[in-house]
Amino acid sequence: MVKSRVARVSHYFSKIGVAVLKLEAPLLVGDKILVTNNHVGFQQVVESMQLDGKNVDTAQAGQNIGLRIDQKVKSNFVVYKI
Repeated sequence: MVKSRVARVSHYFSKIGVAVLKLEAPLLVGDKILVTNNHVGFQQVVESMQLDGKNVDTAQAGQNIGLRIDQKVKSNFVVYKI
């Protein structure tokens, strides 16, 4: 599996299942990602993301986005595009 690091989880809101990601590379709706902390991980497709409270289809490195996450995560989980 080829993967490239795109983000790090900076915060997780467990009640709504949303993680805040600090992007290190561009991310698009429809991208397949791997979310991991080197012990546990899971894959999912980016179905939607928000930037400053607005839905966006693409986000760039350096931006902080909100992303609905399928499973519970913690700060410093790493996100890879696969």
